[in-house]
Amino acid sequence: MSRGPDASGIFRDSIAEHLQVVGALAGQQTELEAIARAMTATLRGGGKILWCGNGGSAGDSQHLAAEIVGRFRRERRGLASMALTTDTSILTSVANDYGYEAVFSRQVEALGAPGDLLVGISTSGNSANVLAALEAARSQGLVTVAFTGAGGGKLGALADHLLAIGSRETARIQEAHILVGHMLCDWIELDWVAGQAGEAL
Repeated sequence: MSRGPDASGIFRDSIAEHLQVVGALAGQQTELEAIARAMTATLRGGGKILWCGNGGSAGDSQHLAAEIVGRFRRERRGLASMALTTDTSILTSVANDYGYEAVFSRQVEALGAPGDLLVGISTSGNSANVLAALEAARSQGLVTVAFTGAGGGKLGALADHLLAIGSRETARIQEAHILVGHMLCDWIELDWVAGQAGEAL
């Protein structure tokens, strides 16, 4: 009779991998700060932060947009952010009429404006609809940011700012992406509060 998975091995190995991937972020603080400053410049200039991704990355997009519109840790006014993954009528009509690759780029065309910022999230860096979204964003004068796994994939060549997590394991990449997103939300709030006091990070 099978004894099932080695629970201690699964937990131990996952925790060890997670800590290794997250620890490597300490060496990417320059990229993180550049993204944080681009995001705060967008919001201070009256622009908005757009997010897109598939599957778990769609969930991250919605989560992080919600932290910015609502709040992360501090009381302050709502800030402009939107996930392009939530409107099922838009997603299904665009997919039906133009194909799934256009579900995000069509929204960028409709909603994006110069001074806005788009974050495309793809663990592989090669998601066709996220690539199309960044291409549309670049053509319209948006700042582009990519969250990917190791190497950056094709998104690396399209992004003004690339945060490539040093792993090819989807779960570990996604865990690092949400940590990075939370750190950026923290920076945005601190900057906004400082701005109300006449200061800036």
